[in-house]
Amino acid sequence: MVKIMIDTDKCTGCETCANTCPVGLYEIVDAKAVPENVDECLVCRACEAQCPEGAIQVIE
Repeated sequence: MVKIMIDTDKCTGCETCANTCPVGLYEIVDAKAVPENVDECLVCRACEAQCPEGAIQVIE
């Protein structure tokens, strides 16, 4: 199972993760990224690689 960790201190709510994720896992809630339906994650790590703040960690 995949776990997606968001460092809310670093996250600026820029929506890069939401725009990058091929399966649309991310929603922006209160100016922070929130992963939804994590079971659908492809573990492509695009969100992790593209986050300009380094706020996302994908753990297998």
